[in-house]
Amino acid sequence: MRAVVVRRFGGPEVLEFAEVPVPEPGPGQVRVRVAAAAVNPVDLATRAGVLSAAGVVPPRAVLGLGWDVAGVVDDAGGTRFRAGDAVLGLRDRIALPLGAYADYVVLDASAVALAPPGLSPVEAATLPLTALTAAQALDLVETAGTVLVTGAAGAVGGYAVALAHARGLRVVAVAGEADEALVRELGADEFVPRGPDLAERVRALVPGGADAVLDTALLGLDALDAVRGGGEFVAFAAGAAPNPLRGVRVRGVWIRADGDRLAGLAATLPPRVADVLPLGHAAEAHERLAAGGVRGRLVLTP
Repeated sequence: MRAVVVRRFGGPEVLEFAEVPVPEPGPGQVRVRVAAAAVNPVDLATRAGVLSAAGVVPPRAVLGLGWDVAGVVDDAGGTRFRAGDAVLGLRDRIALPLGAYADYVVLDASAVALAPPGLSPVEAATLPLTALTAAQALDLVETAGTVLVTGAAGAVGGYAVALAHARGLRVVAVAGEADEALVRELGADEFVPRGPDLAERVRALVPGGADAVLDTALLGLDALDAVRGGGEFVAFAAGAAPNPLRGVRVRGVWIRADGDRLAGLAATLPPRVADVLPLGHAAEAHERLAAGGVRGRLVLTP
């Protein structure tokens, strides 16, 4: 079968198509015939060696790419699934030689959910990593009445806005001026254009500062300064957490696969597809994502 792998770190040009054996599921695992795989920033970081340099990925001769997958169960492996089930899932073990950029992928059954009726594989593939990251980040917030979401028009930020709104929180969204209508549609109560003096502009809307911030845009100290003393800060990347100034409780979200949670999220959150490309255009997809301005997810189809 075909798979996209990395044998050396660098730009999109290091992505390599390899012919590899079809993987066999082990106990408690299923094999999925891939119909769609989303491209995420973490794939770019893996390819460039950023995660290895940060100590998140151990040294490996070959690394597979792709966390998000949607497709059909090919081998149920004695799990609760059946061959032919339409599913979506998350590969959260990132030091493996095969990922979702492939014809087939093996996942733990606990990382897989049945796809909601009416959701295409391309749409389903945009949900696992982004939706679970937003939900698990919001789980870390314990006391918020007002939550600030940076990068609110992005894939994770948009879902964070929607989920925070659904919990009854007052949502202040930070995004580009052109994205105001989008983030308000997702559930933002207040909008702050990204730019300098963020804390002052947030505090003009929320005297004393927001109770918590979900810093999906990795603004760091600028976002922390918009939080009240003793508030909460959730960071979204290794090394992106600022010092806990003014008693702000700083935590990082470390995504984990959760098929049961994913099933509920996939049934309620809108898929966000930016574009669809053949698997052979993986390098182009990486280039486009790195260039910025992508709303939703680029999706690869084998």
